[in-house]
Amino acid sequence: MGIERYLADRKGKQFCELRKETTTNNKSRKNRRRTRKSSPLPVQKLYETCNEVFASGGIGIVPPFEDIERVRDVLDKMEPVDVGLSPEMPYFRTTAGRRTPPITYLHLYESNKFSMGIFCLPPSGVIPLHNHPGMTVFSKLLFGTMHIKAYDWVDGGAVNGTSTRANVSRGRAPSRSIRLAKVKVDADFTAPCDSSILYPADGGNMHCFTAVTACAVLDVLGPPYSDRDGRHCSYYLDHPFTKFSVEEGVSVPEADRERYAWLEEREQPKDLAAVGAVYKGPKIVENR
Repeated sequence: MGIERYLADRKGKQFCELRKETTTNNKSRKNRRRTRKSSPLPVQKLYETCNEVFASGGIGIVPPFEDIERVRDVLDKMEPVDVGLSPEMPYFRTTAGRRTPPITYLHLYESNKFSMGIFCLPPSGVIPLHNHPGMTVFSKLLFGTMHIKAYDWVDGGAVNGTSTRANVSRGRAPSRSIRLAKVKVDADFTAPCDSSILYPADGGNMHCFTAVTACAVLDVLGPPYSDRDGRHCSYYLDHPFTKFSVEEGVSVPEADRERYAWLEEREQPKDLAAVGAVYKGPKIVENR
């Protein structure tokens, strides 16, 4: 189960379509339709672009470069007002007496090809380290400052052609597999900034978000999580490289070891405080 699937309020999908016009003025109605067709709202344009880009996609399939740029171009221009958000909204307030601030997920759209949603994080809110199996993911920070730490598996789990599974003979036996990963990103990002993109095997497929200030991030996943199709979300603990030894014949230069970590698969964190809420921004009209 993905974080988005966990948080989304499925009953909220009915709110993802615009209400039908009720005016009896046919000329006025046609003019409005013509305006919407020529200049769709940013969130509608994002939906239409993704609907085209991911139409023939699937697990592990990365869209062509020009299509990646099309989605990025739409996202880079989007602002909080385009999805009806502002930092003053209740989603972004710290709750007194709670150690882990709750995160709110606003569900925009989902099909078997892609999904769109917004994470609303109050200060110190955390989306724990997790993966995106076989997916291409776009993330647009709409406002605020967020720390992102992201990893990629080391050459699919190998260094110099040798397995990078951990040798835990000198430590405890883990309950799940441990694999070597390399840090792709470990930095603060402040809006406005360019959208980030991760791919099935590159770009930081496993990542963790930590809100430095109240912030909102718009995510597009292609394809979305699906337990039925084997695209379930895995969570990880990251351990320093020096905690375990690698198998014989594998070496990482000492000067580079801070750029590597062991990722241990874990259950979904019990302290993940999250709620789904109905998206109330500009609506999306699905293509018929």
